[in-house]
Amino acid sequence: MKKVYANAAEALDGLLHDDMFIAAGGFGLCGIPELLLEAIKEAGTQNLTFASNNAGVDDFGIGILLQTKQVKKMISSYVGENAEFMRQYLAGELELEFNPQGTLAERMRAGGAGIPGFYTKTGVGTVIAEGKEHKDFNGETYIMEEGIFADLAIVKAWKADDTGNLVFRKTARNFNVPAATCGKICVAEVEEIVPRGSLDPDAIHLPGIYVHRIIQGSHEKRIEQRTTRKKEDA
Repeated sequence: MKKVYANAAEALDGLLHDDMFIAAGGFGLCGIPELLLEAIKEAGTQNLTFASNNAGVDDFGIGILLQTKQVKKMISSYVGENAEFMRQYLAGELELEFNPQGTLAERMRAGGAGIPGFYTKTGVGTVIAEGKEHKDFNGETYIMEEGIFADLAIVKAWKADDTGNLVFRKTARNFNVPAATCGKICVAEVEEIVPRGSLDPDAIHLPGIYVHRIIQGSHEKRIEQRTTRKKEDA
């Protein structure tokens, strides 16, 4: 089965539709599927729901889709660094479902494993628990969280072979791996496609069985918050 496509638009051809649910990888500005997000913007797909740790910044990541009002709901952990995200939420223009980071990652992982729900202590006694089922185990209260089952998963990896085996670099593993597994279809953009058999099997973070389409492209290397130490006095 062909998995390698020429560009993001080709890789998403036939997959996009209005009102769809997309799981997106990335953490801060690390590991964001920026080429696929740009292609979704160009396609004009509307009323999207995204499950993603955050929404990038105003002009990068999911932030570019917020600017064009293509997103109706975010399921996220962190909303800082994005002024338009905050403005739309406070103005009632954007639905927002807050999830603790670990809970969101586990919801994605659970969906990828076919698990419809699980219990966690995280969020008990806070607004996160409102409206959710509570249950006691061994004298401790837990809330039930539902697994995420997305129409489409989009992720960004460091390396891939043509069968879809993926290797992520450092922090990019945080949400890309669980996000990739919970979509009915997974499209990955990578920095480099290497020959089949050249990846060490022990170094593969996501088996190709989860990945349906791949593109190779050039990516920005943004730093979310650049902090430098002052030069010491001579």
